[in-house]
Amino acid sequence: MEIKSKIWIEVEGKPVFGRGRSFLLEAIDRYGSINHAAKEINISYRKAWGYIKAMEERLGFKLIERQTGGKNGGGAALTDNAREFLRKYDAMEQGIREIVDERFRENFG
Repeated sequence: MEIKSKIWIEVEGKPVFGRGRSFLLEAIDRYGSINHAAKEINISYRKAWGYIKAMEERLGFKLIERQTGGKNGGGAALTDNAREFLRKYDAMEQGIREIVDERFRENFG
């Protein structure tokens, strides 16, 4: 038996960030492409771009720097703010998992 939990961040009752959006940003960082990242996590480019826009609007800072296509192709990179936000979210998520696991062991053995 094991316990599972989900956490996410909301602003004014609207979802801003959670595990799925974390996966999206990590994939953009890994591939340098919103399109490739969207395919990696099995969502459409349009949905990925919608998530990015909503996160940026609700958080109040840019997450992605984009370069449009052309001779050398386009690309996308995380901003320093995005990397810092991801780092903080990952640390918070890990801390919460540790607390939940400990409480689960205390209560269920």
